[in-house]
This record gives sequence, structure tokens and C-alpha cells, in this order.
Amino acid sequence: MCRIVDYQKFLYQQKKKAKELKANQTKTVLKEIRFGPQTDDHDYNFKLKHAENFLKEGSKVKAYVFFRGRSIVFKEQGEILLLRFATDLEPFAKVESMPSMEGKKMNMILAPKAKK
Repeated sequence: MCRIVDYQKFLYQQKKKAKELKANQTKTVLKEIRFGPQTDDHDYNFKLKHAENFLKEGSKVKAYVFFRGRSIVFKEQGEILLLRFATDLEPFAKVESMPSMEGKKMNMILAPKAKK
């Protein structure tokens, strides 16, 4: 059995479907927040508010502690800082990856909680 179709109409409908699918897609944006191993409380709170806003927008947040020179000996402090950051953002985010060292950086990724 065969069906006769207007080819231009068929192409138009294909394009329309593709456009609809593209419109429904969501882009994930990754925002970065950088800390030093001995970040002060005021700076920490300032960055915490920024991260909170990013998460409310629906962006993922990559928080990292950057170790320069001899500050690499404070790895524990960096990890404690990132874990504190995660617990403070608990109402807004879930931890996607726990703190891990990559070269001179200790990274952690937070994703926004799904809206109900």
C-alpha cells in the first residue's frame, strides 16, 4: 500500500516538530564559585547568597577551593569549607558530587532541588 504525500508539507511538519522539541529542552547552566582555603566568614556568606540565587534560577553550582603555593597543606580546611557550604545550601540544593581533589582544586557540584 502506498500513500501520496505533499513533500513540502511533510518537510514543514518535520521542521515544526523539531522546533517544538527544541523549545521544550532545558539548558543546564553551570556557575562557578571560588574559595580560598582560609576564606573569611563575611566572604563566605557573600558567596553563599550568590550560590543561593544561582540555584533559585535553576543553575547548577560548582564550588571549588583553589590551593596556591604552600596552602595545599590545608586540604582538610578546604574540604570542611565545602561540606559546610553544602549543608548551608541544603534547602535549595542537593549534592551531585562530593568534594574531590583535581590537581590544585577541590571541586564539589550542587544541583538545584526539583520544584514541587
